[in-house]
Amino acid sequence: MNPPAGQHAPSRPIRVLPTLVANQIAAGEVVERPASVVKELLENAIDAGAVRIGLDLEQGGIELVRVTDDGQGIPADQLSLAIAPHATSKVDSASDLEHIATLGFRGEALASIASVSRTSIRSRTREDVGASVIDVEGSDVSPVRPAPGPVGTSVTVRNLFFNTPARRKFLRTVATEQDRCLDVLRQLALAHPGIGFRATADGRETISVPAAQSPQQRALDILGKELAPQLLPVHADQFDDARGIALWGLAGHPAIARGTSKHQHVFVNGRPVRDRTIQHAISEAYRGLIDHTRYPTVLLMLEMSPQGVDVNVHPQKAEVRFRDTSLVHSVVLHALRGALRAADLTPTLSEVRTSPPPPGSPGLGLPGSGLPGPAPDPAPGVSVPPDTARFVDYFTRFNPRAPGPIVYADHALPRAEPQPELPQPRAEQRVLQVHKSFLVTQDEQGVVIIDQHALHERVMFEYLLARVLSGPGLEQQQLLAPVVVAVSPAHADRLCDLSPLLTRIGVDARPIGPGQVGVHAFPTFLFDRGVDPADFIEAILERAEDLAFVADAKAGGESAMRQVLDMMACKAAVKAGDRLSDTELDELVKLRLEVERSSNCPHGRPTSVRLTIKELEKLFGRA
Repeated sequence: MNPPAGQHAPSRPIRVLPTLVANQIAAGEVVERPASVVKELLENAIDAGAVRIGLDLEQGGIELVRVTDDGQGIPADQLSLAIAPHATSKVDSASDLEHIATLGFRGEALASIASVSRTSIRSRTREDVGASVIDVEGSDVSPVRPAPGPVGTSVTVRNLFFNTPARRKFLRTVATEQDRCLDVLRQLALAHPGIGFRATADGRETISVPAAQSPQQRALDILGKELAPQLLPVHADQFDDARGIALWGLAGHPAIARGTSKHQHVFVNGRPVRDRTIQHAISEAYRGLIDHTRYPTVLLMLEMSPQGVDVNVHPQKAEVRFRDTSLVHSVVLHALRGALRAADLTPTLSEVRTSPPPPGSPGLGLPGSGLPGPAPDPAPGVSVPPDTARFVDYFTRFNPRAPGPIVYADHALPRAEPQPELPQPRAEQRVLQVHKSFLVTQDEQGVVIIDQHALHERVMFEYLLARVLSGPGLEQQQLLAPVVVAVSPAHADRLCDLSPLLTRIGVDARPIGPGQVGVHAFPTFLFDRGVDPADFIEAILERAEDLAFVADAKAGGESAMRQVLDMMACKAAVKAGDRLSDTELDELVKLRLEVERSSNCPHGRPTSVRLTIKELEKLFGRA
């Protein structure tokens, strides 16, 4: 109880905490739940050079966690030292912390676990004729005694938090704690395919993977063999010096993106980690291929010099700090982009059926679901050319096949060329327009159904992005008289913050009076398409309700610009309900093979779906 105001608390002497209390405080950082115990014991087993590791759980690990390995074991005369605080065989001096090559290194795990459980350690080295056992219950430690047992170590942890009931009641249900324990094993099994892992829960085997697997075999065993056709290999090797990085991984097709990041697995030198730099690189690689609310399925294994990464920055060693974050970001981003760019990402009908649709589109001016509406009415005094002439003209002017690199914010990439390894349309094919909204064609794998608006939107977006990022901005058309837009005072203020962004996209809009904004210039291609400047400005101001959007736009960031370019592409693209000529149909299908990321519109929805020959045969009972 705090003393009354104005009074000082009575002086209390400083004293050294009892060992048990100190260990339980340390356990608060190391041992959060049964999964924490599983993690520490599995990492010790891996560091001990085990080839086979077993995990047994009872009641989700609350009543029992047992990890058994065939590693090098602990000598009998060191068993009592193994449970002492900060006792380890992996670090000798402070300088060793700069190049840690083991999963464990602090030496507090066994002491912390033993302080909040009933722990027994049985171990035998190859030199010993038998095993030795030590038991710990809180502060009570038994003498080391001989016992039968094979080479290796078995650690049994019972009744977790039996002597700290306040912490025990914070545990979740048995099923939840069990799932978390098994997730830890799966993560480490992915990172160490050379080791065999087995797990049982209440006597029932739940996981079993053999030793000496390849990384890809192990990944499919853990992630699911059914995902094999939808996982792309990812490689990078820049291990030319002490700063270098080697990377291997698997990148999932956009069709198997999930609602959570649980299916993203990242490892650094065999250690499962969470890292913002890598997460950002993954998001950037998949930008425009999936909805912004979904997460790609990705497995990445990075190998680098221990001096290049600091693993001693998190109490549970779940995060790391890279010496060169820009190098890590660049390697991951380029490797993933390269794998995705070289692949045919068109989903099959079965993949679309099994993948939940993304939520409403984040694009401005585009309804959250359903087909796009009809083209907007022309602005007053603006004539619109006939459909055919207009369409062919826009494909000519905005064709991404024009020479010159697409320049991104962080680097320049060569413009995407036709990929010969991707399924190509057959020479004798004809493109059929269905209900003036969808195109039907064929390739070597089956029938391809294309959403004409979504595909053309991607084409427009890539063109606009290249123009804005590689040059001074978009061409603008000066208006003979400003278009007046009624706005609130708050929107008028935010319009000033958006000025750098508006200038880059060819818009000159500024306040001309109380509650009024005048649009003096407008992007030429939107003007020619008959887009109403007032509607366009109102849509941007609606987006400006998002303060993060405003801050990014004010700073000249890429995220806000992409959102506006997405809206512009949507308005410029052909709509559902537009009838296309044979020439237009052929040109659109050609562009699908040539423009980057044509498998998805900028919102992340698929532009095309493939009905494979196998699926057709199954539908007609021929499979």
